Amino acid sequence: MPKMKTHSGAKKRFSLTGTGKIKRKHAFKSHILTKKTTKAKRALTQTGLVDSADLPRVKAMLTIGK
Repeated sequence: MPKMKTHSGAKKRFSLTGTGKIKRKHAFKSHILTKKTTKAKRALTQTGLVDSADLPRVKAMLTIGK
């Protein structure tokens, strides 16, 4: 069986932390920013962690072992 390929879109969007968790960026920060408050835009700048419900899917796309 051949090796699994890494999902090209996923490798650009997610990164691993030192402890093995997966970091992600927040959505809704690319356009239509005039109606969002400064506080909301600043909060969207922070990175978050992938939720436990989504971890199996993201790990499969990044070809990380379970």
